[in-house]
Amino acid sequence: MDLTHAVLLLAAGLAAGLMNAIAGGGSLITFPALLGVGLAPVPANVSNSVAVCPGYFASVYGSRRDLRGQERRTLALLPTAVAGAIAGCVLLLITPEAAFDIVVPFLVLGATAVLAFQDQLRKVVGHPARISVGRQRLMLHGMVAIGSVYGGYFGAALGVMFVAGLALVLDETLARVTAVKNLLSATVGLTTVVVFALFGPVNWATVAVLAPATIVGGYFGARLARRLRSDVLKVVIVVFGTGIGIYLLIHAFM
Repeated sequence: MDLTHAVLLLAAGLAAGLMNAIAGGGSLITFPALLGVGLAPVPANVSNSVAVCPGYFASVYGSRRDLRGQERRTLALLPTAVAGAIAGCVLLLITPEAAFDIVVPFLVLGATAVLAFQDQLRKVVGHPARISVGRQRLMLHGMVAIGSVYGGYFGAALGVMFVAGLALVLDETLARVTAVKNLLSATVGLTTVVVFALFGPVNWATVAVLAPATIVGGYFGARLARRLRSDVLKVVIVVFGTGIGIYLLIHAFM
């Protein structure tokens, strides 16, 4: 890896950490960058999952104030996130990428649509304030399980998927939902690190360059997310999620 490649990865890591903290989808910056420095798709995907993980933890630290009062509920979701992430990692390692590549864009666009039409969907499923505790718990675990399987497999736009699902069920501001998303994403990220470090083709040289950059970007991205109004944050996530979905859709059928 020469100096040009290192600079490219540093810039990609900063941008990805920033975007993951605000909306998710930062892997669509780092993954192409890893392909650009010469990695094959599977090693690039695995190395990317390992590299962006520290940025998630920086995001958790940056949004820690918005987690206050949600600790017990969020901690209860972590085992589901771990189990889902392991399942996604196994899928990546044992199945051909082509099949899931076709499904991914529709998952991302679907998650974005859920967030965009959140108010209309709440009229169908019920406003979070009127959902029973048992039903809310079941829905939360279902949303987290689906997102975590996806995150273990590919991970791009994981934040969009988590925010869309959580915002539909939780009666919280988007800033507080984003804080929960950050902790869940960090949990999924750490799980993928363990699995891929043991069984996946990780390129540790690229990880060593990307990881510190995602930490810096993740911390400042979380700080920025706390200062955005809920409606502005929602627009940012919907626009970015739509762009990610269209990009993946074009890429899958090229």
